[in-house]
Order: sequence, then C-alpha cells, then structure tokens
Amino acid sequence: METGESKKLLSIRGITKAFGQNLVLKGVDMDLCGGEILALIGGNGAGKSTLMKIIMGIYQPDAGCIFINGKEVQIINPSVALEECVYMVPQEPMLFPNMSVFENIIMGFHESNATLKARLQEIMADIGWQMDLTRKAITLSIAEQTLVEILRGLMRNAKILILDEPTSALTFDEVESFFRVVKELKNKGIGIIYITHRLNEVFEIASHVMIMRDGVITLGGPVEKFTREMLVRGLLPVDAEHKVENGSVHAAIDYEHLEPAFELKDFCGYGFNDISLKVYPGEVLGVAGVVGAGRTELVSTVFGRDKSLGGKVYLDGKEITGFSTAKILEAGINYVPEDRHYHGLFCISTIAANTTSALLPTPEMGNFILDTKNEYSITQRFIDLFRIKVIDQKQTASSLSGGNQQKVVISRALSTEPKMVIMDEPTRGIDAVARGDVYNIIHQLREKGVAVLLVSSDIEEIVQLSDRVVTVFQGRINGEFSKDEITVDNLTIASFGLTKDEAMV
Repeated sequence: METGESKKLLSIRGITKAFGQNLVLKGVDMDLCGGEILALIGGNGAGKSTLMKIIMGIYQPDAGCIFINGKEVQIINPSVALEECVYMVPQEPMLFPNMSVFENIIMGFHESNATLKARLQEIMADIGWQMDLTRKAITLSIAEQTLVEILRGLMRNAKILILDEPTSALTFDEVESFFRVVKELKNKGIGIIYITHRLNEVFEIASHVMIMRDGVITLGGPVEKFTREMLVRGLLPVDAEHKVENGSVHAAIDYEHLEPAFELKDFCGYGFNDISLKVYPGEVLGVAGVVGAGRTELVSTVFGRDKSLGGKVYLDGKEITGFSTAKILEAGINYVPEDRHYHGLFCISTIAANTTSALLPTPEMGNFILDTKNEYSITQRFIDLFRIKVIDQKQTASSLSGGNQQKVVISRALSTEPKMVIMDEPTRGIDAVARGDVYNIIHQLREKGVAVLLVSSDIEEIVQLSDRVVTVFQGRINGEFSKDEITVDNLTIASFGLTKDEAMV
C-alpha cells in the first residue's frame, strides 16, 4: 500500500515572489494528493493567482521548490507544466468562438482526428459527460465552456487540475452538474486545486482547505475539521477589529437635506441584478466585494460600455438610463477604469493628448481638434495640481511611471468637471507615494462636492476613504455600512456573503 508521502502529486516548499518592492508570496508551503480537492480561499490580493501562475510556469519564483510525484521540477514555462501533467482552467474560458468544440480541444496535437476523437469520447464516457463535438464554441454556455477547458486538460493527461473560480458565472443547476463532473475527476485520482470565494462550496466539494492571507498560508487541513465561522475568522486580518482611520478630517454628509447626485433603481446587467443605491454630492460611496462579485460589470454598465438589462439610472434627478458613453460624459459622469493600460491610456500618445482626450469636440461641433493653447493650459493645471512628474507635456504616456500614468488617467476623468466620478481600483499597481497622492485627489473631490463611486479590492482602502460602503456578493448588494460600521471586519464578512451573526465564533 502506498504511503501518504508517495501519494503526493504536488508539493510546494518555501515559494516566494516579489514584484519590485511588493512581496506577494512570503514562503508558501502546500501539498496536493491524488483524489483530493483542495479548496484555496483568501481575500483579493492574498497571492492565490500569483501562486497558481508559478505552478503553471507563467511566473518564476524568487525562491523555493516545486515537487511533482516526489521529484523536484523546474517549471520554466506553461509547456513544461503541461509536460508535468499540470493544467489550469482559467476563470474566463479561452476558447476560439468560431471553432468547434472538437477543434478547440485538439489544438496542438499531431495524431489523426480519428484517433483523437476516439480518445476524447473515451474520456467523456469515463467521467459521465457527453457533448456534441461539432458545436461552435460561441454557442456554449459558460458552464459548457468550462467543461471544454477541463477536457482540454484531460486530453493532455492532466493529473493536477487548477480550477480558478469555476462557478462564478454559473446558474444553480449548472453548478450542480459541474460538481458531479469534478467529483468524478476526484474519484479518478486527479488532484484538484479549487480556488473559490464561496465558502459554502468549500464544504460541498472540497476534501481539504487552505486559507491564504497576505502571501502566506495561515490555516489548512481536512474540511471536516473546520466550520464556516472558523474560515471567516481565518480570512480576516489580524488587526481586523479596529477601524482604519481616515487620512483627513472632512465634514459629515447631510443626508437629510441633500438630494442624491446619482441614483440607481433596480439596475440590472450582465453579472449583476437589482442594484439600488444613491451617491450624494461630496460623498465617497465605497463598493466592496470579492473578485467576480459584479462590481466592475456594474460600473462599466453605468458608464455605457455594456448594455443594461433593466432598472433606472438618474443623475441630478434626471433619468439617463441607456445613454451612450458620450451622452453620459456630456451629462456629467466620468470613469477611471480598472485597467489603465487597456482602457485608460493611449500609451503612444502624449500626456497632453491623454489628459484632454475627453474634451475633444464632436462632429456636431464642427471639428475634431482641441485648441492647442487650451490643451496646454488644461494639461499643465492637472500636472501642477496632482504633482505629475513629467519632462514636458509631449512625453508619451508609456514613458511615465505607473503612479504618474494613473494620475494622467484621473486627470482625464476630471477634465470634464464631472458631477460624479467612478473610480475602479484607482490605486492598482502603484507605489505607496503615488497611492497617497491619489487619496489626496479623492479628498479634494469630496471637498469640491463631487460625488465619488469608489470600487476597490483593498478593504482597508475602502475603509479609509469612504463615507458609506455597500458590499456586493454574487451580483447583488448584500450590505450597507456607515460611520462606525465601516470596519475591515464587517466588510470582509459581508464580501463573502455572510452576516455578522453567522461569522460569530
């Protein structure tokens, strides 16, 4: 009979990883055995994704060792990971939409189609799941796409499967069907790392659980040794009982005598449902929640980048439901996107062009060009106001540091003098000094009476900056907090879909 040690498919010892001065992983140890489903849970930024990317060879560790089947391996790239029978199913399936299921699965193989089809059908029969292999990927549900990704891994002889938030976009029935497949994989001896923010799934699907917090594994063991309350307490920072102090003193919002600057009523869209909230002039309303909760989808839809599916949107009491982004900008809302490189910057354009791009005249105004003197004046005002470190305004945006790029993105959002600004992860990927400058910008907006809708994965940031906070769980608001209720403890518990009574030890 095999010993417990010999049955280990994967062992990780002392893995560390830093990005610049930011130490993300601080000596991680982990074991995964065959026929085991290891639930890995932790808050946003805990280091889960970085660790998985190291296992897959996307990142290289700064220190530490990886053992597969007892042998130390150097996973220098994803190809090596596949050779070692490791496969990661991403949260967002990456299929070619106009190719068939079969074509998506066999890409990269050199055997005949007949041989591959016979092997694939055998695998599907083995796990009790069937699909029409001729269907185009574009016709598949998210659940079916995820299962196709798993079949990709099994065709490559995967013995270690990493599932990253696999049920985040599934319906209840789809989750039940998916769990049946995962349990069958477990019965076949495959080791599964199951990343999730849904604590109920830990007890439904996992055999073991580990909590990652701030780059280290803080708790772990067989699931039967834990209660949900124990997991919640393990997720909370050590000092979670106290409220993080605000960085500056500011006047309280007079909610009784103010009309909201912005309001949503039963707002629905892709990834969220029935959202109702108000943001008042001079207020920072924080929106907290774990990755995949629907926060970014919500604010992106508010800004007109995605289609709304129901409900009403009001700005200063006037309905703006269904407005295009251009009309929303004109009405008085602007947006600092989560990904400044993909959605926020024209990297090869100048700082001046980036700062003033939201002010470009429309065809209806007779031209497409902004007066050069006006462009210079506006850009210089924001350079001075936000202490943007530049050589001159003709520098390309790509030549700036991350923090200064972020200030340019914020400058563009504020150049239109909005009544409300949406800030989605405004300090993502910037250093401590730049973070402090962004905080000061938010305080200035509050003092000027601008309404701010602040989305952040950093709970302490939400606590530090917000006048009120709503938490979003699985696409719905499940909590609202004000004044002394705004603590790391309260927001973390609500972000995982629990009440304080449920989290009591």
